[in-house]
Order: sequence, then C-alpha cells, then structure tokens
Amino acid sequence: MKMLLQMKLMFIRRFVMSGNYIKSVIRTVLQRPAITKRLVWFFLRLHNFSYGKVGFLSKFLEPGGIHPKHRIMRYHDWFVKRINSSWSVLDVGCGNGALTFDIGKAAKEVVGIDFEEANIRAAMERHKRENIRYVCGDARTFNPDFKVDCIVLSNVLEHIEDRKEFLEMLKKISSRFLIRVPMFERDWITPYKKESGVEWRLDITHRTEYTKDSFYEEIRQAGMTIKEQEIMWGEIYAVAEANKA
Repeated sequence: MKMLLQMKLMFIRRFVMSGNYIKSVIRTVLQRPAITKRLVWFFLRLHNFSYGKVGFLSKFLEPGGIHPKHRIMRYHDWFVKRINSSWSVLDVGCGNGALTFDIGKAAKEVVGIDFEEANIRAAMERHKRENIRYVCGDARTFNPDFKVDCIVLSNVLEHIEDRKEFLEMLKKISSRFLIRVPMFERDWITPYKKESGVEWRLDITHRTEYTKDSFYEEIRQAGMTIKEQEIMWGEIYAVAEANKA
C-alpha cells in the first residue's frame, strides 16, 4: 500500500514537472516575435471566422430563422418607442421585415424597401400587416412620389459609399431620421485587428464603421442635427433632423 502511494506521488511529481517544462518551452518560443505575430494573426482571423459562422448558424435555432441579435439586443424597442402613432414611416434596408413589422405596430403606415428580392419575399411571408407595404428597390435611386414623417436607417449607412448624397436625397422625403450604425470603438480588438492588418469590419460590405466624432461630422455635413444619441451594444443610436433652410 505504501509503495503504491509512493508510485502515485512520483507520477504526480513527474506530471507537474513535465507540465512546467512544456510551459517553459512555450514561453521561450513565444518570446520570438515572428512566431507570436503569426499566432496572433491566426487567432484574429479565427475570431472573424467564428463571428460570421455563429451568426449564420444560430439563425437556424431561432423561431422564424431570425438572427438572435434581434432577441438579445431588443434594439427594435429603441425605434418603436420613438414612433408616433400618427406617423408614416419609411424603413430603408428593411431586410426580412422583422423590424418593419414591429414599427408597424406603432405607426400609422410603413413602407419597407430592400434591394434583395429574397428579403422582400421573406418579409411578405413572415412579417406582413395591413399597414405595411414592401417594395423591392435600391434606396440609393429610389424616387418615391410620397413623403413620410420619419425614415428608419437601421444598419444601413455603413453600407453606402456616398453617404452625404444619400442622406441629402432622403431629406426630400422626410426631415426626421432614426439611425443605428456600428461603432469602430465597440471593442479594443477592432483597432487591434486594423493595426495588425487583419479584416476589422463586422461585415466586409461595410464602407465605414463609426467613431462618435466621425458620425457627428457626417451628419453635420449632410445638413442635419443630432437631437438624441445613445450608445448600446457597441452601436450608435441617434435621432437626427434636417436643418431648416
């Protein structure tokens, strides 16, 4: 019995010593900048890959196939709380209509526009209401024969190249905007990716991701004023109005 106990203790000592040796080797290797840099680059790329795949796969686990961010972030509430029941609303880049549908519960009437036919079909199947009309078209060239009380731009501006011209065009339809955009400053890892030469955008179709200052300046250059602003979940939420001539 005593011999068995001694053997166990010897095994534990060797295991600990071997573990310490391995750690020592790893520390020595990581002191070589070229190797560590490659490892950091690899894990930053892996972070991007995982973020995209989790977002895609998780939709299959959610009711209606909607991204879980809608449920977890509850960002629809921010828009709905700022909609007047007498308003007509234009939801630009409405996607599958999930946000449009909730806006329709608060507004008098809503028009949702998206350039992807598949999105409009999904919106009409899953998120239809009597006071909602869906249109397939490109908002950058959209020339409606109507005006609305409010325009919703939820994760839209960052996809537009000529954002100043885009906003100036939309001002012909409404003077009031509810805006949501992603922040560059959402996490320390974002600027670290950028300085490491790794893709740093949440979506490769983003033309920009904002700092508080760059967002303010862009809205100002478009002849608009921010009336209210909040930062939630690494995104900027803002109520903006066109300046009076």
